[in-house]
Amino acid sequence: MRILYAGSPAPSAKVLDHLAQSETIEIVGVVTQPDKRRKRGGAKESSAVANVAEKHKLKTLKPHKLDEKLKESIKDIEFDVMVVSAYGKILPSWLLDKALIMPLNIHYSLLPKYRGASPIQSSILNGDKETGISFMRMSQNMDEGDIIEKFPISIHDSWNKTDLENALSDKSVEMILGVLNNIYTDNYSFEKQDHDKASYCFKVQKQDSVVDFNSSSFSILNKFRALNEWPGLSFIHKDITIKIHSLHVEPCDLSFEPGEIISFNKEGIAIKTMDSSIVITHLQFPNKKIISSRDAFNSYRGFF
Repeated sequence: MRILYAGSPAPSAKVLDHLAQSETIEIVGVVTQPDKRRKRGGAKESSAVANVAEKHKLKTLKPHKLDEKLKESIKDIEFDVMVVSAYGKILPSWLLDKALIMPLNIHYSLLPKYRGASPIQSSILNGDKETGISFMRMSQNMDEGDIIEKFPISIHDSWNKTDLENALSDKSVEMILGVLNNIYTDNYSFEKQDHDKASYCFKVQKQDSVVDFNSSSFSILNKFRALNEWPGLSFIHKDITIKIHSLHVEPCDLSFEPGEIISFNKEGIAIKTMDSSIVITHLQFPNKKIISSRDAFNSYRGFF
């Protein structure tokens, strides 16, 4: 089976690496995001998918625009299925239609739940106990295509975004060859999505990191888990934004107001929430190293 692959981040690269090692799959091309400059003045870095493609010596395209130039680049490439996993841009209909059988998207939720850019974070933010992956025939509308297969997984209470993403990408690797084989042998059926049950999630923004202490401690803890990779969790004290690197929930005297510091000692900074308190045990001031609450107590006692 001939595959054109489109993806960019590390979870997508894991799937590509697995496909590239299969004796039944021929990767005829890889489309990924252009190289990006990670730090000011630093060298450009390729996407994780581009690095895997290079390892397997696969033809790789890094278009800035999905335009006529790309169309010309792949006009002579024939492929049965286009596999898309977190590419990062909306693909034009002419590219989707070029697949001889279908364009296939791997989406990290049980559709129609959490259509959009941040399904992993959303499932943790909402305290879900289960999520999964959906293999979907792509359509021009966002995540609205017909479902071919869905595979659920349980979400462990201790998992953060990285942990859940790894579990979902492992499940994708486990199931992808079977799904592709069923597609190639015409041994599959479509399940229409119930659009009335659809929910949507949006791209995480930097400003989402700030804690709202009028929320429950449970929701703040979920936010800490969901945003661990980026942008992280932070709180503002005396107009300084301080990043939280470790916390836990404790009961407290409910007479305090949300956002009020209940206590500060070497064991942590306890701050009142809507229903109890969070205790911050590791934190980071702007342009400083991560420190423990013990070090913060010794160096910033007057500040708090």
